[in-house]
Amino acid sequence: MNIPAIYHRAESNYCFALDGKTVVLRIRFSKEDVPDRVSVLYNNKYDIARHQYRQQLHHLCDDSWYSYYSTVLHLKDSRLAYVFEICHDNKVQYFCEYGITEQYDFNVAYLNSFQYAYINANDITQNVPWLNNAVFYQVFPDRFYKASQKDEGYINSRWGQLPDPKSFYGGDLDGITSKLDYIKSLNVNALYLTPVFCGISNHKYDIYDYYNVDPMFGGNQALKRLVEGCHKRGIRVVLDAVFNHISDRSAQFQDVLKRGKQSPYFNWFVIEGDKINEQRDNYCQFASCPYMPKLDTSVREVQQYFIDVATYWIKKYDIDGWRLDVSDEVSHDFWRMMRKAVRKVKSDAVLIGENWHNSESYLNGDQFDSIMNYAFTKQMIDYFVHEKIDEVQLALQLNGLLMRYTDTTNNMMFNLLDCHDTDRFYSLVKRDKYKYLCALAMSVFMPGSCNIYYGDEIMTEGGYDPDNRRTFDWNRLNDGEVKQFVQQLTSLLALKQQPALQRGDVKISGEKGVFVIKRSCDVQTILLTVSREKGVYIEEGHGNGVAEEKSNKYFLIQGRLK
Repeated sequence: MNIPAIYHRAESNYCFALDGKTVVLRIRFSKEDVPDRVSVLYNNKYDIARHQYRQQLHHLCDDSWYSYYSTVLHLKDSRLAYVFEICHDNKVQYFCEYGITEQYDFNVAYLNSFQYAYINANDITQNVPWLNNAVFYQVFPDRFYKASQKDEGYINSRWGQLPDPKSFYGGDLDGITSKLDYIKSLNVNALYLTPVFCGISNHKYDIYDYYNVDPMFGGNQALKRLVEGCHKRGIRVVLDAVFNHISDRSAQFQDVLKRGKQSPYFNWFVIEGDKINEQRDNYCQFASCPYMPKLDTSVREVQQYFIDVATYWIKKYDIDGWRLDVSDEVSHDFWRMMRKAVRKVKSDAVLIGENWHNSESYLNGDQFDSIMNYAFTKQMIDYFVHEKIDEVQLALQLNGLLMRYTDTTNNMMFNLLDCHDTDRFYSLVKRDKYKYLCALAMSVFMPGSCNIYYGDEIMTEGGYDPDNRRTFDWNRLNDGEVKQFVQQLTSLLALKQQPALQRGDVKISGEKGVFVIKRSCDVQTILLTVSREKGVYIEEGHGNGVAEEKSNKYFLIQGRLK
């Protein structure tokens, strides 16, 4: 048996509590050397020497290298000690903190068993139910629709003209509010806006005033109208939190420019020397942008300032959460403080990190609820765009992705095909509507939320920034081909409200030519089958299985759309 491949870690994505007396266990084996049977022997840590309960683990999934086994323990006590019993080639071995042993003496289990010493309620990762079935619609405000009466002297581009980095078109928050019935008609129930606060740029990631919505977008009252309009329609609102860096036009940075080390804001930034030099190259910046100096988010004054910002907009305008820009460059300590402050104000307000890579250290229930799932985006690009992987490999990769995190976290993940920081997915697949809808179906069926980037529903094209930020062409909604596409997209998004897709277990598999995601809960099973040749099938069944005689079988897309 491949012993070095066997892996388990207590209080991690391999051992996590769902509540005070329910624990999920996972254990990993080499895919080429799986056990005949694996069980867990357990009790509370004070009684395990006297008596052990036994429960068998079931095969959960495979990724490219490993097989995973899992079970759910329903405990009588919040103190858990446990040891795995592994049967392989008719030989029984035990796996504990010391590794593999031929025998195991439970009289010394207090020294080397795995344990969850005590399940403390405030350490359990809390599920935010509305994220489990959220369908987000992401809007870049300057490019969606213009409705406000305002000073339009800043507008320098004609609606529909291709954008450059400095284009301004005049879209605003009242424009979004005026189109909420349209957004709702797509089966959307959450809105994510890129930054709306005062900034020099069209994208507003260079904020100089965090307490005012930019007049270009209509000011604070326009945001109030938008949030109220959204909530009236059952739509949540998530704003963009730019707390990693700030504009060089901000009062804080301007004071540092004038006074150097004598400024009370000097330690807000990471500066070499006693002042900003003439070349403006001796301080940390976002990327390599001098106009966006990086903040030192380990400084208490910085932390408190932005915690006050985050809670202000929740208290006064009732927003439902924050998407956290460049979140993996910000202090963990800051995010822990932010989470406590935000949850104290609104218990179901969410924090969604812009983390592009493995983010286990941020997703332990003390910082983020979710991240933008770019790892999923990457698999969709590899499969549909570059065709580097087949259905079998895609299933293995997605299973591996699910094993990174707990079930609670997976159920809140922000799944996306594209956004303001990527090429339009529709362009990546070379305007292949069939491929786009297949990928969208997969994002709908994955645990967690899914996201539509404004204009994707009308087949908007676009390469990398700034081309991915084109204006919304409202005339295209009158086109017959677009109407058909919107109808199919809307039908897919409606599925997110089905019980199995809100709370069901997930089983992902693939064989040559066919990819399958199965979601199952107590009252429903839904099966997604994607075939390059035959199309996309959705099958619905009752209970824990899709039985032919009990299922509703319907055909969403047949072959490639013309």
